Amino acid sequence: MSRFSICFLLCLTWALPAIAQTPGCTDPPASNFNPGATVNDGSCVYPNATVTPISNFALPVFLNESSGLVCDGDSVWTHNDNSDVQLYRISKNDTVGMAAFPVTGVSNVDWEDMASDNNYFYVGDFGNNSNGARTDLRILRIEKQSLLSGSPVVDTIWFSYSDQVPVVSTGPNNTDFDCEAMVVTQDSMLLFSKMWVTQKTTVYSLPKVPGTHVANRKFQLEVQGLVTGATLVDSLDVVVLIGYSSVLQPFLYLLYDYPDYDFLAGNKRKLALNLPFHQVEGIGTGDGLIYHCTNERFTQSVITTEQKMHRLDLTAFLGQYLTTSVAPVDPSNSETLQVYPNPSNGIFQIRASDRRTSSNSYQLRVFDFTGAVVFSDHWIHLDGAFQLDLSSLSKGIYLLQLTSEETEGYSQKVVVQ
Repeated sequence: MSRFSICFLLCLTWALPAIAQTPGCTDPPASNFNPGATVNDGSCVYPNATVTPISNFALPVFLNESSGLVCDGDSVWTHNDNSDVQLYRISKNDTVGMAAFPVTGVSNVDWEDMASDNNYFYVGDFGNNSNGARTDLRILRIEKQSLLSGSPVVDTIWFSYSDQVPVVSTGPNNTDFDCEAMVVTQDSMLLFSKMWVTQKTTVYSLPKVPGTHVANRKFQLEVQGLVTGATLVDSLDVVVLIGYSSVLQPFLYLLYDYPDYDFLAGNKRKLALNLPFHQVEGIGTGDGLIYHCTNERFTQSVITTEQKMHRLDLTAFLGQYLTTSVAPVDPSNSETLQVYPNPSNGIFQIRASDRRTSSNSYQLRVFDFTGAVVFSDHWIHLDGAFQLDLSSLSKGIYLLQLTSEETEGYSQKVVVQ
């Protein structure tokens, strides 16, 4: 179940009767979808599919090695992966108004990815492809407000890999202990290794607090490629990895509907990215549907690919999962909540009935994925269908909630597109 900051509203299992559980593939788009399965066992397989960017624009020459990426509000933050110690804030749609923010007092050995939470940016100085033997692997934790004020406060998270003992030099691009991707959860960090030899990725976890830690090995994913970036929507249980093959064919690797970050027990789907010969590096999202990614400038023989930012729409692949209705508190009664069309341009038709209470008056509230109330209407009467206009909201995923004085009512995800 998704970990919304308002998750107390969705903790519904206490009221559900004990029923037999049937493991299997629970994702309808999968080739082996089992409509009788009640527990996702991670067995879903999917038909081949390709994602084509819906837009792109050129990045300036000084961002020719854009490597990490974070979506933060209306902006995208990125950085270069060699010597440059600045973070760059740019618009999601163009480079107008781009601003650079120096991270003073630090060096850039090999910055490869970045992540964020409410208070900090995290920059991974953990690139390790030159010989596989770095012993100064670290993640810089940068306080956001101090960075914006021009006096960045930076702490360091030092780490080593639990299964790299001893640390041995392997030569360039010949190690399974390189890393170019990470995400930040509520209390920890997850690293995704770029495994040059086996073309897999190992997932490691470590605390997200300053100090010296061991990145503990969790499991491996059969990505069949080189992972170079990652993004997480924690409230929606979605991780998207980006990377490329040995012949520079980019791909996306979707992880979703997993329990407690156990990606092996959730859905795993690889998508081709229609950007041949693009060295894609960073990826980020604000809502789990629309993604931004960047590629470094690449030149080899007669091929030259300039640095760009690309916008991707994954609604066709994640929209059904992200808009799945949350079950009522007591499914033994015949309450229903229908919201349609969903996704929509912001105009939703709602039909609901509730036999648990004699009251037809409900408070309607809409939350964004951070848990903030973005729309509220103080008493809706459930005596038929009514129209809800959310067209003034930004595109994205929201949680619609109806509650009364007598019941907890309903919750459902809706998508404004």
